[in-house]
Amino acid sequence: MKNITLSIDETVLQAGREYARNHNISFNSLVRKLVEQTVVTNKDYWLHDTFSLMDKLNVTSGNEKWTREELYRV
Repeated sequence: MKNITLSIDETVLQAGREYARNHNISFNSLVRKLVEQTVVTNKDYWLHDTFSLMDKLNVTSGNEKWTREELYRV
């Protein structure tokens, strides 16, 4: 893996570090992921990210049951 040097506005850098910290990743990983998602034409990233976030939530529906109609109700 190659190392690169970037110039970035201090305000944006701080916001990026805070975002990364809140999502339990390094700023370096955040930048790497954003660049990869921008230049790689794999359109399934959003799906992988969505399921990854769902797995991290650690929530349950308990004994609640829903019908299909209830799930699609807006």
